[in-house]
Amino acid sequence: MNKVLIIEDDPMIGEMLSMYLSEEDYEVTRAVNGEQGLAQLEAVRPDIVLLDLVLPDMDGTRLCRGIREVSTVPILVVSMRTEVTDRIDALLAGADDYLCKPFSMRELSARITALIRRSHYPAQTAAAPSEQEPEQAVMKGDKHITLDLERRTVYVDDRLIETTYSEFEIMRLLCANPGKVFNRESLINALRGFDSFVTDRAIDVHIANLRKKIEYEPREPKHIKTVWGVGYKFEM
Repeated sequence: MNKVLIIEDDPMIGEMLSMYLSEEDYEVTRAVNGEQGLAQLEAVRPDIVLLDLVLPDMDGTRLCRGIREVSTVPILVVSMRTEVTDRIDALLAGADDYLCKPFSMRELSARITALIRRSHYPAQTAAAPSEQEPEQAVMKGDKHITLDLERRTVYVDDRLIETTYSEFEIMRLLCANPGKVFNRESLINALRGFDSFVTDRAIDVHIANLRKKIEYEPREPKHIKTVWGVGYKFEM
C-alpha cells in the first residue's frame, strides 16, 4: 500500500483529502503544520507528499526546499495560489507538480498515481534506448557523470547529486541519447505521459536546476545544451 503524507492546515480540506485517499487504498498520514510535516516525513517515509503552501508556522515553499534537502520523495503542491510565479517558485524549491485549488478528486488521484509510478519505475518512452537498458550509464567530459539506473542516482566526479525524480528522468533521457535534440513536448511526455499537466516553463526550470547541479558554469553549460527555438540536447 502506497503511503501519502498530507501537509495541510485547513481542517475541512485535510479531512476531505484524507477520506478520499483512504478510500482509494492509500495509507494516509496528515500533518497540520510544517514542523509536524518534517517529523512525519522521517517517521512515515511516504511515497508522496501533498503540500499546501500556506501553513501556520512556515512558508510552504521553504518547507518544500527543506524536504528536498533530505528526501527525493515526489512532492505535489496543492495550493490556492494560482500565479505563475508561485508555480515557478515551488518548482525551483523542488516540487514535482502543482495543482491549484479547487480541483477534481479524479485529477488529484491521476497526478498522485503518475508521480508515484514514475518515482518507482523509470519511464519507458519511445525515446528510451531499449528495454535492455544497462544498470549504469557513464558519461565522460570535463566531468565524470554517472547515472545509476537501478538506484536512480546521479554522481558527478563520484559525488552524489540529489535530484528529484523529474530531474532524473530528464537526465536519463538526455544521457541515453547524446547529441539528440529533444523539444519541450518530448520531455513533457517523458515525464508525465498524458495524465498530468506540465508546462514548457516547468521543463525550463528542471533544466536550470540540473545545470546548477552538474555544470561547472551553469550559465555556460558544456553538457546540457540549449538548441534555440527547438529544445535541449546532451553533449559529452
